Amino acid sequence: MPILAQEPCLYPESLLAGLPSETPGRQWWVLYTMARQEKAVARDLLGYQVPFYLPIVRKTSVCRDRKVTSHVPLFPGYVFLCGSDDDRVQALTTNRISRVLTVHDPERLERDLRQISQLIAAKMPLTVEGRLVPGERVRVRYGPFEGLEGVVLRRQGRTLLLVSVDFLQRGASVEIDDFMLEPID
Repeated sequence: MPILAQEPCLYPESLLAGLPSETPGRQWWVLYTMARQEKAVARDLLGYQVPFYLPIVRKTSVCRDRKVTSHVPLFPGYVFLCGSDDDRVQALTTNRISRVLTVHDPERLERDLRQISQLIAAKMPLTVEGRLVPGERVRVRYGPFEGLEGVVLRRQGRTLLLVSVDFLQRGASVEIDDFMLEPID
């Protein structure tokens, strides 16, 4: 069965490349959407030309003995908006938003979102992690994730790098060789 093309999940494309939180009149908000409305909110925000980020990953499942591939939100229920107060109000007019959460540390959220974006861009299998527990903080020294910071997890003899969005207390982990990691002082 053919899959639909992935919808835009970032507007503008340079949103996570620069420092938009330092743009006067702009700040980060986390939009908590109604059930299964993340992509519809993203489409509406794109139509309004409101800066947003919706982390999307590919998911393959089996339905009636057929493999089905789809694009799903990494953090169900959440869309990240970086805009003015008018942009926030415009998002609320979609009637798809349950709550708007104010971000008190925008630089940290932006750094976390950049790292999540880098993990997704590597197109490796990700595992969503919720309610994070403290672990050893590390930085990746080599490879496609060089420079990423996260927490080391060990599961069933495998080493995982957990990159988190602390504001949501959620993250994503990817399997990694421990020789590629160095502790952060």
